[in-house]
Amino acid sequence: MAGIYIHIPFCKQACHYCDFHFSTNLDLAEAMVSMICKELVQRKEYLPKDSIINTVYFGGGTPSLLSISQLERILESVYQNYSVDLEELTIETNPDDLKKEKLGNLKSLGFDRLSIGIQSFNPEILKFYNRAHSAEESYFAIDLAKNSGFEKLSIDLIYGFPYEDHSIWKKDLDIAISQDPGHISSYCLTVEPKTALGNWAKKGNFIPASEDFSAEQFEMLQDSMEKANYIQYEISNFGKINQFAVHNTNYWKGIPYLGIGPSAHSFDGKERGSNLANNAKYIRNISNGINPFDVEPMSDEDLINEYILTSLRTIWGTDISFVNTRLKMDFVLQKKRMLKQLEDENLIEIQNNHILLSKKGKLLADSIAASLFI
Repeated sequence: MAGIYIHIPFCKQACHYCDFHFSTNLDLAEAMVSMICKELVQRKEYLPKDSIINTVYFGGGTPSLLSISQLERILESVYQNYSVDLEELTIETNPDDLKKEKLGNLKSLGFDRLSIGIQSFNPEILKFYNRAHSAEESYFAIDLAKNSGFEKLSIDLIYGFPYEDHSIWKKDLDIAISQDPGHISSYCLTVEPKTALGNWAKKGNFIPASEDFSAEQFEMLQDSMEKANYIQYEISNFGKINQFAVHNTNYWKGIPYLGIGPSAHSFDGKERGSNLANNAKYIRNISNGINPFDVEPMSDEDLINEYILTSLRTIWGTDISFVNTRLKMDFVLQKKRMLKQLEDENLIEIQNNHILLSKKGKLLADSIAASLFI
C-alpha cells in the first residue's frame, strides 16, 4: 500500500497567509503538466517493490485550476506506470472553481473526495485573507458538489483570526456544521515570514492573536465537532464515521508515498526528501532527465521520532510495540519518568500498548511528542 501526492503549483492569486510553493503565472501550466507526467515515469522505481497505489491526492496550489484534459493526462500517467487499486482519489479545490460541468467531469475521472478551501464564511475575513471566492460561492459550491454525487467532502477552516471576541469563529463553526460536509479540517492562522501577513506583522501593521485566544478557539472547535458527531481522528481533522481522509491518514501512519511536482515531498519508508521548489528549474531538470529530488537521510532514531510526532496526533496513537521492535529497546522503561509525568498531568493515556493524547493533551501535541523523542 502506498500513495501518490501531485503538487500543482498554481493559484489565481496569493492568499496573504500562505507560504506554500505556488505561482500566479499560469504560462507554464501546460509544460508543468507534461513534466509531471514525465516525472511519474522517471521515478516509478522510488516506492518499495510491489507497492500498490491505493490513494492519489492532487494538492497545491490550486489543482482545480487545471483543465479536465490536463488532469486526465496526469491520471493516465499514474495508471500506465503504477499498480493501482484506488481507495481514494482527492483533489483540492476552491469554491469559485466548482461549476456543474467541471464537477461532473471530475466525477467521471474518478475523483471521489473534494477538499474545498473555505477558510471562513465571513466576507471581511475572506477579503483580508485575499481569498478569490465569496461566502456565497462557498455555500453554492458545497451544495453543488453534493448534488453532483460527491459523498466525501472536506472543507478547510482557519481559526485564530485576531478579533475582540470569539463571535466570528463561533458563527463560522455553526455554518460549517450546518453545511454537513462530513469532514472538516481546521488550522490555526500562523504568521509566516515570507508572506504578506508576515510583512505586515514585521512592520507592526498586524498583531496576531495571543496563544491563549487561539487555544480557546481550538477548544471551541473540539467541543462543536464533538456535539455534531465529528470524530477528532487527527489534531486538525474531524470526520464523521466512514468519512476519514484515507490519503492523509496514511501519512500519519507512516505509509510510503511518492511526491510529484515542484516542492513535493516523498517518503519510501526509510528516508524522505523533497523536490526543488522552483517551477522553471523543475521543468528544465525533468526535461533534461535530471532528478529534482533531494534526499534527507534518516537514522532509525529519526524515523521513530517522526513516527511518534505524527502517530501521537491521531486517534490511534503511538504503538509502543512498533517502537520497541524497530529500536530493539523497551521504550516504556526508557521513558518511564516522562510517561508518568504526562499521565499525572492528564496529558496522555496508555491503552492497549498505545500512547494516546487526552483532550487536554491535544493542545500541546508537538511539545509532548518532543518530550518522548529518542
